[in-house]
Amino acid sequence: MADAAAGMTEPLAGDDPVARPVVTLAPGGQRRAEAGHPWIYSNEIRMDEAAKALPPGTLVTLRRADERPFGVATFNPRTLISARLFDRDASREIGRRFFLRRLERALKIRERLYDRPFYRLIHAEADGLPGLVVDRFGDVLAAQANTAGIDRLLPAVIGALRDMLSPAAIVLRNDSSARTLEGLPLETSVALGATDGPIELEENGAVFFADILAGQKTGWFFDQRDNRAFIAGIAVGASLLDLYCCSGGFAVAAARRGARSALGIDRSEPALALAARAAAHNGVSEICEFRRADIFAETAALAGKGERFDIVVADPPAFARSKREAPAALRGYRKLARLAAQLTAPGGFLFLASCSYNVGAAEFADAVRRGLQDAGRAGRILRSAGTGPDHPVHPALPETAYLKSLTLALD
Repeated sequence: MADAAAGMTEPLAGDDPVARPVVTLAPGGQRRAEAGHPWIYSNEIRMDEAAKALPPGTLVTLRRADERPFGVATFNPRTLISARLFDRDASREIGRRFFLRRLERALKIRERLYDRPFYRLIHAEADGLPGLVVDRFGDVLAAQANTAGIDRLLPAVIGALRDMLSPAAIVLRNDSSARTLEGLPLETSVALGATDGPIELEENGAVFFADILAGQKTGWFFDQRDNRAFIAGIAVGASLLDLYCCSGGFAVAAARRGARSALGIDRSEPALALAARAAAHNGVSEICEFRRADIFAETAALAGKGERFDIVVADPPAFARSKREAPAALRGYRKLARLAAQLTAPGGFLFLASCSYNVGAAEFADAVRRGLQDAGRAGRILRSAGTGPDHPVHPALPETAYLKSLTLALD
């Protein structure tokens, strides 16, 4: 684990709108952004030598080709998405006060949505803070800075979080692959306070455990909260198979609601240990079983033995991390749908999800349809859903609607 001070990019001394570098847009380069899009691509910018020489993540004033100011943004001359807008008011000072205002706005929404402090507090562009993700686990925060711009501004972000919430600890999970595209190192550090070992979180009345230092993403997937509640609601008396079960979210929630049995399968031993701990804490250890195995191999083996489950859940990690990987990902989703359908009992339910934003909802649905056809199963879609409301979608940025899920009743 890296030291926070050493891992953080040297911050700007302070944002002075008058003294900021100016980056000029190409003729018409503002059109998409004028319509609400928060990104400006490299081909929409007049990439002269001065612009190319700016350090990645520099705060800049954007101006149109006619030299009228357009807004304030962070700028990276080395990436396809070159500018990320913070505000259309070019005179806006970007510092702790700015972040505090944005954080307060996001907090007010979450406090309306949830009565307990366990949720995604900041969802990047959709909450007006490009590149920043913050998950809240009570008095511990896990943050990700996924762009060079927000990385340079982390001291102001951390100061605003401290002022607003007085957290016991802030962990920086700066190990996302998105940072590689920005030329940033991958690291995990504790920016404030201290935390040791997995921490408790509450969701839909259950208690789970998140490893925010070493678990996947920020340690927990708040985005599936509503989907876990839905599946738990139809699980009374049912047998459930939870593929890619991670820390046991679907399995434990279903067991608490009255599932007859719940089998979770994953390749991560640490995640399975947290799942077993959650089952024990919630008093459902006798109902839940967790098994370490390769998903595709294990599902094929279970099908070969004639195993069937009333509910099958398949919530895999991203199959496509780039557009180039989308065709292979769709083949993977089709195969997963086939194997999962083969394990679903007649009259049972199948839940399939994709968190690959490079795979569209229609493409995912078609892959699932083909998988069902390959399995010789028929059924109907009962529910199509995405993330919970603590993962808002930017109206002009479909990429923020990354999660897709289908719940089907199979004949």
